[in-house]
Formats: sequence, C-alpha cells, structure tokens
Amino acid sequence: MLRSVVRDHTKNRWKGIKVPSFPIVDSHVHLYDVERLRYDWLATVPKINRTSLLKHFDVAREEVEVDKIVFAEVAVAPGFHLQEASFIQRLANTDPRLCGMVVHAPLEKGADVEGDLVALMQNRCVRGVRRLIETERDPSFCLEPGFISAVKLLPKYQLSFDICVKHWAMVYALELVRRCPEVTFVLDHIGKPDIKNGLQEPWKQQIRELARMPNVVCKISGVITEAGHSAWRKDDVKPYIAHVIDQFGFDRVLYGSDWTVAELTHSYRDFVEILDEVVEGASESEKRKLYRDTAIRVYRLD
Repeated sequence: MLRSVVRDHTKNRWKGIKVPSFPIVDSHVHLYDVERLRYDWLATVPKINRTSLLKHFDVAREEVEVDKIVFAEVAVAPGFHLQEASFIQRLANTDPRLCGMVVHAPLEKGADVEGDLVALMQNRCVRGVRRLIETERDPSFCLEPGFISAVKLLPKYQLSFDICVKHWAMVYALELVRRCPEVTFVLDHIGKPDIKNGLQEPWKQQIRELARMPNVVCKISGVITEAGHSAWRKDDVKPYIAHVIDQFGFDRVLYGSDWTVAELTHSYRDFVEILDEVVEGASESEKRKLYRDTAIRVYRLD
C-alpha cells in the first residue's frame, strides 16, 4: 500500500525547492501549430486555441526540470495524422528531449490500417498509438472486430496503445484489454473519474480489475481537469491518485502533465506539487519509477 499520508499542505513549497529533486519525464504533452494543421476541437476551448510548441512548454513548466518528453496526439482533423507525426518528428530533430510520440492511427480501418502504421513508423520517435475513444458517441466501437484486429497489429511494430476513455466507458476499456493480451496498454488520465461529483464507484473497482492485468500501466495525468474547472481542491484529487498507485504500484504508473489541456484548470507546477505530496512517504527509487523509469521503459525512451 502507498505509505504516504494524503493531506493538504498550506505552505508554498516552491520557494527555492525543486519538486521532485531530479529531472522528470513528461509522458503526455500536446504540441500543435494551428497555422500548419487543422484542430477543429480547439475552437471550443479558446484559452488554448493557439500554437503551442516546446518553447511555450518551457515557459509553462517554470522550475520543474523535464529532460524527456513524450508527445501525445492532439485529435488533429481527419486525414492529417501522418502530417502531424511528420511535423512532430521535425520538432524532435531539433530538441533531443522530445524522444517519444504517441500518434493517431485510424484503427477503425481494421487490417487496412497497416499501411498507416508502416507510414507512421518512418518517424523514428513513434512509440505508441492512440485512437480516442472518449469522443465517440458509442464507445463500444472499440470492441468491433475490425478495431480489435487493428489493435492486435501493434506489437508487430513494437507499439503500445493509449486508452483514453471517460469513467462511464471503462467497461469497454476492460474488455479491450482482455481481448488483446499481447498488447501493452497505457490507461490515460487514470480513466477520467468523475472527481467533480465525488463519484468513486464503479471506477475504483474497475481500476482494481485493470491493475490485475499485467499488460496495463496507468498514466497519472489529466486528473485535475476532471475535478471541475473552477472550484477544485487538492483534497478532491489526491484520493484518486493514491488509489491508482495503490493498485498498480510504482512499477506501473507514470507521470504526464497533459499540457496544454491542463491549462484549462491549473498551472504545470500545481499538479506536480499535488503528486509530490501524495507520494511524500515513498522512497527515492519509487518516486523515480513514477516520474521517470516507467515512462522510459514503456515508451522505450532510452
């Protein structure tokens, strides 16, 4: 069990202190250029509807030292996923910190998606695939035979699959994992529990079930945005993070900022500070697994 005590700290711990005390790996960063590619969904979130590149990320992270970054696909308009991957690879060519990419692939194409996978693999930093499930009107589409067959192709290219679902669709995530035991899955945003309304079940039990499956790791990211955009408190968020770490263990959790989406609710350092408080009682080795080692292993960043 997690040895830390989940409690609120009132002091500003950022004065002269780096949290954590070593460079971290950010496994979930959104980068995009609105002048280069189409991102239709950004029109609904004007606060982050602007070009966001590594130089903007460096301003946002403030004192937090990040030495490796994994790009997470940004729901680019249909048909632009290959261009998005190529664009991110060009950014990676100029900044060695950007050493991993989780790219979009239209897995609903079934076996025909292999052509997309071959093309995507021309970008040396590609490590995983994400096909958003949370935005679908019917999330059960991820259990269609074609989708399943496409997911089963991923190990052939040493690719993992990032699962992004809302809490009410976790049942489909569980079944997807069961049907694809040879695939490495990364659960994004701890399954997006309804923190705003304090809902814990059946999310907690579903996390337990996922944690029993050895081919799943959990990304601790996108948590505060599920707590409400204006009135969230640290103590609303911490028990959900603690539950995930308790169930998966430090060997199977990884940190992700979910920048720029995170800016809708909080600063970069807000989330790092909360996470640091949750794991205050953990060993240095355990903290390194959370902030570095799991991401490096899962996304093959070394």
